[in-house]
Amino acid sequence: MKMQLTPEQQAVLDGSRGETVAKVMKTLVLYGETFGAEKLVPVTGEKGHIVTSFGLGVMKPVYKLVDELIAGGALSGQKFTADPRPLDKSVPSNLLQDLVFKYMYSKQRSYEKQLSVLGLEDGDAFTCTCYLDEVGNSPAYGDVLSWAESSAVVYANSVIGARCNRNSGIIELFGSIAGWVPYFGLLTDEGRMASWRVEIATSELPEAQLLGSAIGMKVMEDVPYVVGLEKYFPDGLDDRAKTYLKDFGAATASNGAVGLYHIHKLTPEAREKGLFLVRPEAKTYVIDDEELRRVRESYPCIWKDPDASPKLCFMGCPHMTMAQLTDWTEKVTEALAKNGKTRVVIPTVFTAAPAVLREFKKTEYAPKLDAAGVVVSSICPLMYMNNPLCGKMPVITGSNKLRTYTSARYYTDAEILSAITGGKEC
Repeated sequence: MKMQLTPEQQAVLDGSRGETVAKVMKTLVLYGETFGAEKLVPVTGEKGHIVTSFGLGVMKPVYKLVDELIAGGALSGQKFTADPRPLDKSVPSNLLQDLVFKYMYSKQRSYEKQLSVLGLEDGDAFTCTCYLDEVGNSPAYGDVLSWAESSAVVYANSVIGARCNRNSGIIELFGSIAGWVPYFGLLTDEGRMASWRVEIATSELPEAQLLGSAIGMKVMEDVPYVVGLEKYFPDGLDDRAKTYLKDFGAATASNGAVGLYHIHKLTPEAREKGLFLVRPEAKTYVIDDEELRRVRESYPCIWKDPDASPKLCFMGCPHMTMAQLTDWTEKVTEALAKNGKTRVVIPTVFTAAPAVLREFKKTEYAPKLDAAGVVVSSICPLMYMNNPLCGKMPVITGSNKLRTYTSARYYTDAEILSAITGGKEC
């Protein structure tokens, strides 16, 4: 092996923790060497997060691998959360779609049992926003993580200041099993330097999902340093700013491949080091109202009938925060009254983590949202749309991540609100 290992790491590679863990270790070493890593560093985050949460029947090699890990005692050294479940009976679907779901995710129950043995925190640990306070998987500044899930990784890196590469599924689990990850990329000081300076010159605060999309498509996997956005958040990195950056980051990570961004005077490393994080040779990208309009108009519509009326609306990809749920409840209620309606005119699903929904249902807002006809669920909208019959439906969303990965059509929050409450448009 080219990588320099400590005596303890070498011993694990040689089988001190058993043959199966040795295979895990060898995989991590080869993975690291592929990206030029010269060493492994300890995982210091308290919990892991895995992206492969869905029991697709065709993923037989994964289930076989997990069985081998369990049999060999290669369990996670830390509890972990997982991406959202793919199924929820409360989400609108017809009988034929349900039959396809049952066939597609035929291994869901057995796979969740495997995950429980490996180290899944509990039966409610399924969300892409694991870092929210209600969920409790919140790393500290500087923690080294072994996570996958693009929106969670970019949030942890950028808003929290933890360190994690954009790992693939299973690799992130291996890091939690071994307790080490390869040291390269976004784990290094050099890898966290920005190679783009993005200047925001819009007339108002841009839609988070649209701004993130523009930056992601421009910089791709590079690190952007964003200047000019900070003026819209005079109170610093409060809940409003974190919610905005959650959705912004998800769009940069899915419409591009961003794993880390810096926001001038706002995110922790930018507050600490400022423009010294920008490489001398960094490129500049100016975003004004016209540029956002151009980006928005570039989105293709892949519905069979571009003029079809929406049959379903998904909000919450990534999962919504408590503040978003309460804010949207107020907006929906007010808009329905204004438009002379009592219930949404398009079947609408708001998604959030099970722990967030549990707290939301204790509030005065939950019965109001229910009365308005909005379904709340902890489902993964993307996994729902993977059903080919659902993928053919004209679905609207406020998520640029869902738009990118499925046939769902993106609209701004204001446009979504108007459409679902009978104010027309869409």
